[in-house]
Amino acid sequence: MLNMNAYRLKKIAIVIIALSWWVSNQAIAAPPSNDTFSNPTPATAGFSEVLDTTGATTDSDDAQLNLSCGAPATDASVWYSFTVPSDTTIVVDVSQSNYSAGVLVGEGSQGNLQIVNCGPGAVSFFATAGTTYYVLAIDDQGDGGGNGGLLSISFNAVVAPTLDDLTVNPVGKVNTRTGVATISGTYTCSNGDFLGLSGDASQNVGRVATIRGSFFLFDSGTCDGTAHSWSGNVIPQSGKFAGGKAMTITFAFTCGPFLCADGFVERKIQLRGGK
Repeated sequence: MLNMNAYRLKKIAIVIIALSWWVSNQAIAAPPSNDTFSNPTPATAGFSEVLDTTGATTDSDDAQLNLSCGAPATDASVWYSFTVPSDTTIVVDVSQSNYSAGVLVGEGSQGNLQIVNCGPGAVSFFATAGTTYYVLAIDDQGDGGGNGGLLSISFNAVVAPTLDDLTVNPVGKVNTRTGVATISGTYTCSNGDFLGLSGDASQNVGRVATIRGSFFLFDSGTCDGTAHSWSGNVIPQSGKFAGGKAMTITFAFTCGPFLCADGFVERKIQLRGGK
């Protein structure tokens, strides 16, 4: 009798354990509340969260938006709706997720969404005030398997780089022996990781000949909102530059992680001889 009771107790224990395992796994596998387009999580600039997407699914709305993107998969997808009070550039970042995550941004209505931008890891887009954007975070299966995991997603406004000022000095130098001209000026930029600066110069010699040359410069860590000097040696492509007037055009651009700014200056300068 004692053995029979022990056997029955063991069976009951096994059933309880099995039920507990099933309930636990059902809870883990439950899809998130924003699993479908009909119930997106509202987000604004500064919003972030970590979400378990192992129970998330994929459906025809995901596939429709992905038609214009071409992500390899839209598994474990979840939806967000996003608006801004004023026009701004936004970065949606899922790169800190513990699986290969991607982002698709669309606007429009269900079944007729138009792609704004998409890509793995993080994407940027220009958000217009009053427009609702729909953001789909996915498991693109770039890691070869699984279904989602811990999605780490954030929405942040981007501080755009600016090229605040670009000048070319009215007087340049020319090495009369080599024919290399040196022109200079200043630039001011803000919020950029680097600045690239290039220029072309041309000088008429006689009635038909034109001497042309170009230069390129690169600076980093200088887009701090203050003026910096630049100087470039213009190597002639044929012949030699000489003292006299020359026409110059100077281009500059600065970039951050997602955005760039650029500008140019055209100016006639005077080259003065020397070594």
